[in-house]
Amino acid sequence: QMQLVESGGGLVQPGGSLRLSCVASRFTLDYDDYAIGWFRQAPGKEREGVSCISSDSEGSTNYADSVRGRFTISRDNAKNTVYLQMDSLKPEDTAVYYCAADHKNTICTVATMYPYDYWGQGTQVTVSS
Repeated sequence: QMQLVESGGGLVQPGGSLRLSCVASRFTLDYDDYAIGWFRQAPGKEREGVSCISSDSEGSTNYADSVRGRFTISRDNAKNTVYLQMDSLKPEDTAVYYCAADHKNTICTVATMYPYDYWGQGTQVTVSS
């Protein structure tokens, strides 16, 4: 079964930056056949989509309105890794961030968790002064 491991979380001041990584292993398809999404969950709130990158040839991306223009997703298929560059961080970005993989759809979505079959354990991001 596919395994996903997130890293790169931590404590950062408002306005700062972090880069999260999601490394995949034990997958049965080619890695570039998986759409990868980033989700986050703050205490007391539902898990929400942040960004995703598709498995189409263009690597189409989607972003939640709350992070568009501040976060950038990218993938390195040679390293089985997807990155989430987070700039201009705000206290409301504080959450546990999870990556997830979808092998059924070419174009990814951040609107729902349900297409994503495989999930990592999460990495904590705290934005505070």
